[in-house]
Amino acid sequence: MIFLNALIQGILLGGLFAMAALGLSIAFGVLRVVNLAHGEIMTLGAYLAYLSLSALGLNVWMSLLIVVPAMGVVGYWVQRLMLQRALRLSELSPLLVTFGLAIMIPNALVEVFSNNKKPLPTGDLAVQSITIVDGITVGVLPLLTLVVAVVLIAGMQLFLARTKMGRYMRAAADDSDTLRLMGIDYRKVYAFAMAIAFGIAALAGVFFGIRQGGVTPFDGQLTVLFAFEAVIIGGLGSLWGTLAGGIVLGVAHSLAGQISPDLPLLVGNLVFLAILVFRPTGIVRSKVAA
Repeated sequence: MIFLNALIQGILLGGLFAMAALGLSIAFGVLRVVNLAHGEIMTLGAYLAYLSLSALGLNVWMSLLIVVPAMGVVGYWVQRLMLQRALRLSELSPLLVTFGLAIMIPNALVEVFSNNKKPLPTGDLAVQSITIVDGITVGVLPLLTLVVAVVLIAGMQLFLARTKMGRYMRAAADDSDTLRLMGIDYRKVYAFAMAIAFGIAALAGVFFGIRQGGVTPFDGQLTVLFAFEAVIIGGLGSLWGTLAGGIVLGVAHSLAGQISPDLPLLVGNLVFLAILVFRPTGIVRSKVAA
């Protein structure tokens, strides 16, 4: 029963990891950009939620109506003004740009907010749970996180498959030169994809902050690790693979935590390395839209 409970908790934790990795998967799948500042974007989204709570008096869920669109706009212009220019120089230049952002953002947050943890309260929801059978209890918040992650991934799959912009994004991922020959401004397509990636990253950052009781400036250094590992385990560019990778990573963390509280991070890294060695393409076939 203990093992089964740990397995269920790992699957729920995997929903959080998958949500964190989704924006990273979109950015790589469409733009072929490895965003080293992804974790910091998540942290910035959580701080925007905190500002919405403290300055406007909103609850954490209402704050998402401000945070997600605002970060989407930031992502759009970061792509247009910075990453697009870097892409014209070389394939490695965007990596350096995002590395610079990853250094600048947390240090700026320290200057503005200090190192103290800022709370993202959700009231009773943080402690509510559902008892399935004796010995197996599911937290409402982790369950909600998993549901949101699945809905996001399914929604992105439908968006990529059924909408004009989604088809443009898939075409840009395959061959941006052909897209240009069709008269489509690929720069706007790239910017729209990055806007989605930033918005989802901000949403994931808020959920991470809620789960750990608040947010600190350097949380992104750890969350980006979970996101990268989930993406690699699942398969680069595969959205459903991102969910699978997040669940594998979450189960590894949960089962390792039953042995020792010091083991989850180590075991998660070992699972990641094992996937790289034995199945470097990931556990799901990589493509932007399945």
